[in-house]
Amino acid sequence: MSQERFYYFDNNATTRVAPEVADAMIPFLRDGWANPSSAYRMATEVHKAVETARSHIAELIHADPKEITFTSCGTESNNTAIHSALVTQPGKRHVITTAVEHSANINFGEFLRKQGYDVTFLPVDSDGSLDLHLLEKSIRPDTAIVSTMWANNETGVLFPVEEIAAICRSKGVLVHTDAVQTPGKLKLDVKATGVDFLSLSAHKLYAPKGIGLLYVKRRTRFQPYVIGGHQERGRRGGTENVPHIIGFGKAAELASAHFSTEYARVRKLRDRLESTILKTIPNTFVNGDRENRLPNTSNIAFEFVEAEAVLMLLDQVGICASSGSACTTGSLDPSHVLMAMGLTPMRARGCVRFSLGIYNTDEDVDYLLQHLPPIIQKLRDISPLNPSHPDNDKYDVDSARAKHEQDLAAAVGKEDERTITA
Repeated sequence: MSQERFYYFDNNATTRVAPEVADAMIPFLRDGWANPSSAYRMATEVHKAVETARSHIAELIHADPKEITFTSCGTESNNTAIHSALVTQPGKRHVITTAVEHSANINFGEFLRKQGYDVTFLPVDSDGSLDLHLLEKSIRPDTAIVSTMWANNETGVLFPVEEIAAICRSKGVLVHTDAVQTPGKLKLDVKATGVDFLSLSAHKLYAPKGIGLLYVKRRTRFQPYVIGGHQERGRRGGTENVPHIIGFGKAAELASAHFSTEYARVRKLRDRLESTILKTIPNTFVNGDRENRLPNTSNIAFEFVEAEAVLMLLDQVGICASSGSACTTGSLDPSHVLMAMGLTPMRARGCVRFSLGIYNTDEDVDYLLQHLPPIIQKLRDISPLNPSHPDNDKYDVDSARAKHEQDLAAAVGKEDERTITA
């Protein structure tokens, strides 16, 4: 790949592999390649390394290592938790999730509907928060599981997982949280939160793609999603992805050791970036709760521009950001997360997510702040939706905006029927 310098602000999509993580993996690509399930000494050493990695990861979330099941990714972990809850409780055919989940939950919920299950997609407030009273009212005798994310991947808004788990326990309902965006950014303690299932993915934690985990609380009834051999104590068939597990373990070890210092530093960078954008670029707005969110994430709406145009011009100067989840890149639809928060299609199409990580520096932020304002101004200068457009006397701005909204709504299709109202 090109050695051109990139200024990377898309850490919620994926993170670079830490050098320490790559170094830990290499011996298991070159020499420690034995199958950890085999009986001879070479394989036994590999098995020991896998279990050491499992212990480091368990420590990160305050779990017992036996409660950790390795998977291929966060999506598999999410699907597995919900699938298990339904299969082990055949009389319960109702699932509750939210309208702002990752596509791993949204699309799996839609799939379940086609199989005859009843799925409730709870709405959120304008700041992205969840109404816990509505959640409690939505739980039914046939509810098998409540599955909500811990932190939203687009806005960083946090859900009160401990309170959600308490409500579910009081109703005798299983609870799962998609915590993929949280490790290294928040303190995670599965015992304190009381969840039955929790999903993580290594590539959000400076480890490689292709490895994730599902935490399964001790004594929780469980049915594997991937059926095969005896691996992972019978919870997930398939030969273990040893080098990636080792990398995941090393990343967890590093996160546990450096959490306090990096949390504060990254948050300070994010706050400086966000406050400067709001001060220097007019008609900009932060999406989501300003306080109750991840320390690294800022989702900003830029009026009168299209986010894809902003991202294209940022890319030309070596800046990487996004307009939402990488899993929906290329879609013509506005973000389902922002739409669920009540943004109009036009405003949702003008939102950019900046997500910082441990490798971001003050220099990176300065570079972005140098290039972003003129890019926004350039795009606004040619936008007919901008009231200060030099030729705005030739445009009926309100009509142009209405037409733009109409076109976008047509592209999206009929109004989303997934959410329910109180």
